[in-house]
Amino acid sequence: MNRRAPRLRRVRRLVPSGRTSRGATPKVVALGGGMGLSASLAALRRITRDLTAVVTVADDGGSSGRLRDELGVLPPGDLRKALAALCGDDDWGQTWARVIQHRFSSQGELHEHAVGNLLIVALWEQLGDHVQALDLVGRLLGAHGRVLPMSAVPLELQALVKGHHEGRPDEVSTVRGQATVALTRGEVQSVHVVPVNPPAVPEAVGAVRDADWVVLGPGSWFSSVIPHLLVPELLQALEETQARRVLSLNLAPQPGETDGFSPQRHLEVLARHAPKLAFDVVLADQAAVPDAESLIVAAKELFGAEVELAAVAARPETAVTVAARHDPELLAAAYDRIFRMHGRIGPWR
Repeated sequence: MNRRAPRLRRVRRLVPSGRTSRGATPKVVALGGGMGLSASLAALRRITRDLTAVVTVADDGGSSGRLRDELGVLPPGDLRKALAALCGDDDWGQTWARVIQHRFSSQGELHEHAVGNLLIVALWEQLGDHVQALDLVGRLLGAHGRVLPMSAVPLELQALVKGHHEGRPDEVSTVRGQATVALTRGEVQSVHVVPVNPPAVPEAVGAVRDADWVVLGPGSWFSSVIPHLLVPELLQALEETQARRVLSLNLAPQPGETDGFSPQRHLEVLARHAPKLAFDVVLADQAAVPDAESLIVAAKELFGAEVELAAVAARPETAVTVAARHDPELLAAAYDRIFRMHGRIGPWR
């Protein structure tokens, strides 16, 4: 158990060409959504050549929400972000990453639609197959990994929230929609999805069962991370997989969803939604953990997990926004260290 944060070098010095010290590439599956999953993928693609993203499909805001309402499709936004994060650092990869992330600005119907969203939906309509279409986009982009939706049907996120309505701080009400849940002024008690017991994408289930490592988080806790645990087949795969499992915590509480949450509180609410799920390692940024001993105890009691603390946040002078964000190379070094120290003896499969 690691009580002190290790000093991590930049990943390019640690693992050139994406290989581990044992000369093989681990199969890694990362689950989440939004910018949290993108951060994880941008790090993981630096240390493995066998990477699969499993992405939440409950988004109902912005361009994704409009396409979902108008065409009845899966929300493509988080899938697009995952694909962009898997683009390489060469000119081809970075050009395509910018193209699919580009949003139109106009006075008409195209305003704020992302190019990648339109491309993904067009291929869904042409091919009639979510997975085949996303694989094709990945090949076009030269993506360093595969992107899969967690479910083949669009989901509505619903939350029980205490104090959502102004002036009624003790009232518990149902809040509908990912965008609304993410910005609630109240305290989220629990979340569920509609339809209940949605079908999982078989390829996503298979990837989890066949992985060497599974990484859950970081990301919006109630609207991007926990929803994966509300798809029964996916949760069962997470519980039964022979893979090692990492829970990656956020750099800071999210305004609205997890305002005032300690790292331990994040673990507690996740455990309430999936009480049988275990993890091998909980990864947290050392600066985001004011009470390391309490986190160590909570991780062991709730999940049987060890805690790894590392400096994984971008330095203030390199951050492009006021909000905390992960440094992809430092996060990659942290994952690489975990994979090396906690991996099984012998070569990767």
